[in-house]
Amino acid sequence: MSIAKDLEQVHCEKRKLRREIALAEVERHDARVKELRSRFAELDRDARTARLEKRLGELERRMTLEPGDLDAISAQQRDAYHRCE
Repeated sequence: MSIAKDLEQVHCEKRKLRREIALAEVERHDARVKELRSRFAELDRDARTARLEKRLGELERRMTLEPGDLDAISAQQRDAYHRCE
């Protein structure tokens, strides 16, 4: 869960960019869409973020859930989502 906490700010930024991209596409602001997608790609290219996301994915595949783990993960994700707003 500490890796997820480290990635929280990046995921928040990506969520905001996805929302802005969708709005710009609907409003047909092609230059804005291009700019936003470029910023999104920059986040994906960051080496530290890529390493953390890769490690998180590996851990999630290996994880065996103990009773209560799912609730703790869900609560952490909800809290992160609300802190992002």
